[in-house]
Amino acid sequence: MSAPTQPNLQGRKLIFVVTEDWFFASHFLPMARAARELGLDVAVVTRVRSHREVIEASGARVIPLEAERRSLNPMAAGYTAGQLASILKAEQADLVHCIALRSILVGGFAAMLAGVRRRVYALTGLGFLGARTDRVGRLAQRAVRLLVRGLETAQTRYLFENTDDPKLLGLDPTGTRIIIVGGAGIDPVVLQPAPLPPQPPLRIAVVARMLWSKGIDLAVEATRLAQARGAAVELSLYGAPDPSNPKAIPEATLNEWSREPGIAWRGATKDVAAVWREHHVACLPSRGGEGLPRTLLEAAACGRAIVTTDVPGCRTLVRDGIEGKIVPPDDAVRLADAFVLLARQPDLTARMGEAARVRVLDGFTERNVMDAVKRLYGDMLTS
Repeated sequence: MSAPTQPNLQGRKLIFVVTEDWFFASHFLPMARAARELGLDVAVVTRVRSHREVIEASGARVIPLEAERRSLNPMAAGYTAGQLASILKAEQADLVHCIALRSILVGGFAAMLAGVRRRVYALTGLGFLGARTDRVGRLAQRAVRLLVRGLETAQTRYLFENTDDPKLLGLDPTGTRIIIVGGAGIDPVVLQPAPLPPQPPLRIAVVARMLWSKGIDLAVEATRLAQARGAAVELSLYGAPDPSNPKAIPEATLNEWSREPGIAWRGATKDVAAVWREHHVACLPSRGGEGLPRTLLEAAACGRAIVTTDVPGCRTLVRDGIEGKIVPPDDAVRLADAFVLLARQPDLTARMGEAARVRVLDGFTERNVMDAVKRLYGDMLTS
């Protein structure tokens, strides 16, 4: 059977809207490359700091737009939307792809002002809003649903990383306007399994932004509990606090944890493959709000067992007892149980790591994601 004919989209313009250049560079370059494979003229509108060259290497142009991600001031957001609308008009955009909640709200409004009806709203999790289960959190989620749905058109399509998030917006995950992709996708050639280091101790790593919503404190407490039960367990924390996030963990707290036996905060890393060569288990005890965490995809590609929580996104990749262990969120005791189990059964840890590698090859690679968004862009721009 011959391959399907690729649509001729030469000269059509796709504009990505994303708050931070580092976020696009770390997660969404495959989508830019996919658009370039279709012949699209691609631009990324973002706050530029130190990743312009990385983005431009994908074939996309970078258009700076200063906006404070943490600010919830409606006037500031409205001003940013006005600036963005001017950019979309000047670029004569055919399609706008808004990444993450704030960009959907600002970019959707800007697209409306600019008269761009073809829009992709990519919700990559609800962040700390999604992690809240109290009344304030529920009200905030309802407000988000009303705002996002109020900015859609008949030509709007939604991109999600799990099947739970569409329901938060009152959407059917199986609907024709919904596309589910395997997160940001992983290059399985660049990230490959390496032999496990000697054991004991069981070396566990968390690679994530140092946020309370990521459950970093739970990993620390579970390590203490596991050690108190006689398990040889060590925990390494890789990542930096995010000053633009209200859930950032203070550096003083991270340094205090590092003074405890078997716990070390090592700061941000640019070499995740090296991290997984030195560790047996990946941990992300998230309290919620995830899309599909890239850190888990990276660890799985490297053949490492995963311990995570039963929240949207995390449970999309990991099946309890197969690729790793899934525990309830906000439960350090159950998390410690998983640490102790894997510390005492190295063969189980190895088998779960092998299963994780197989799992990530089945729909979670960069090529899988690129092919999905190519079909999406092609359908939207030829309909």
